Amino acid sequence: MSELDYLIIGAGPAGLQMGHHLQAAGRDYLIVEAGAAAGTFFSRYPRHRQLISINKVHTGWDDPELNMRMDWNSLLPGPLFKEYTPRFFPAADDMVRYLGDFAARHELSVRYDTRIERITRPDAFEAVDQHGNVLRARRLIVATGVSKPYVPQIPGIETAELYTEVSVDPADFTDQRVLIIGKGNSAFETADNLIETTAVIHVAGPHSIRLAWQSHFLGHLRAVNNNFLDTYQLKSQNAILDGNVIDIARQSDSSYLVTVSFSRADEVTKDIRYDRVIVATGFRFDASIFAPECRPELAINDRFPAQTPAWESVNVPGLYFAGTITQVRDFKKSTSAFIHGFRYGTRSLHRILEQREHAREWPNRELAGTADDVGEAILARVNRTSALWQLFGFLGDVVTLNATGTARYWEELPVDYVADAIAAGSLGEVDSYFVITLEYGKDHDRVDPFDINAKRIAQSDAENALDGRYLHPVLRQYRDGEQIAEHHITENLENEWVHETVHRKPLFDFLETALPAPEPSR
Repeated sequence: MSELDYLIIGAGPAGLQMGHHLQAAGRDYLIVEAGAAAGTFFSRYPRHRQLISINKVHTGWDDPELNMRMDWNSLLPGPLFKEYTPRFFPAADDMVRYLGDFAARHELSVRYDTRIERITRPDAFEAVDQHGNVLRARRLIVATGVSKPYVPQIPGIETAELYTEVSVDPADFTDQRVLIIGKGNSAFETADNLIETTAVIHVAGPHSIRLAWQSHFLGHLRAVNNNFLDTYQLKSQNAILDGNVIDIARQSDSSYLVTVSFSRADEVTKDIRYDRVIVATGFRFDASIFAPECRPELAINDRFPAQTPAWESVNVPGLYFAGTITQVRDFKKSTSAFIHGFRYGTRSLHRILEQREHAREWPNRELAGTADDVGEAILARVNRTSALWQLFGFLGDVVTLNATGTARYWEELPVDYVADAIAAGSLGEVDSYFVITLEYGKDHDRVDPFDINAKRIAQSDAENALDGRYLHPVLRQYRDGEQIAEHHITENLENEWVHETVHRKPLFDFLETALPAPEPSR
């Protein structure tokens, strides 16, 4: 039986992105997909067929790298998603077409209609499909996403309807009282769809609603799905229930009597009648296909596989993950759950594999090591990079310094992987190093950005850049794994860090102090 170098499970955006990188590097790989075409997930989800990932066609820029900041759907290196639709929020069917064309244009090695039902590891990984065929691989990359609906343990919930199956025709809910369990985008997407026909809609969950425009986590409630909030606060019969659903009792007339414990009313418990109950509580990773000897450990209430800083299973060597399931590493903090984030995470994973398994050096370039050279290199990157912009606070550029006064610039490493790479010698001889990221200011998710009375930092106030709320560049210097210095470049409305006295001079002054003096020549 032949043995692949890499077997990728899933021909969604992450699987295809990884397949492209492996193919470009000349590696032996195969992508297997349970569906009949690429992007099968998007042929069904979201149920109401509108994506919430933006497709901003008109940016005013002609720089392809800058344009990727406003493109949340394209894979690397293209084609570009804007070639498929001009819509700001595209239709899900456009994504299906795009992914199919991406696989075909790059002639990726994909085997469709191949559902992996069992994975074992007697020595190499062995994946058995629905026909009993066995595929062997030295390394396994799982890019299946979160495919298993999460159903909370509530008595009677088995009688409710799941988001994955419930009708999306509003006419089916005419004059009905509907309870939707869940407070994420799938719940509010469902509620918005039913506003015109239902008598009453209640959306229930134990946690407060988090709005994406405040938290900067795109998985929180997006504005495109929050029309329902108006109907609640402007007294249009609908409501948000803050509390726990503790029992769902199906009645003889097929209605429901639901017991809710309200968390904001001294735990008052009330029985409420509904005609329909819909469960929209999200998805989780399905680890059931793995045999016990290679079943990955799970994390965050068993929602995702636990991963090292190299996206490898913490307990199964050689088992890697790509795509939305990598959000376990920046959960609700950055964008690894979404295409515009994990397309860069996948590229970094590929570079890690090239370095580990094929002795290929991480892309880098040499700098003179002076404050001017290092500073100019940093400013050129932060003013243009899409990777650091999209995976803010998670991916960083690294400038390594050695005692001779020379420097090297390394692009797009996971921040929590850098120390391991330094310790392993993967980035050469290092005396100290800088990690450069783009980050929102401290406490950014606790401040209402529309409150004009909230404390703000002037964009010209370089000394207090740390307190800025908006995205801005951050430099941190380390030696022997310990942080020794930090510098924030103050925020800018246009995200252009080019001003001589506000941006450049404070940076160069910091670097003059931080850079080691070169050893005298002999």
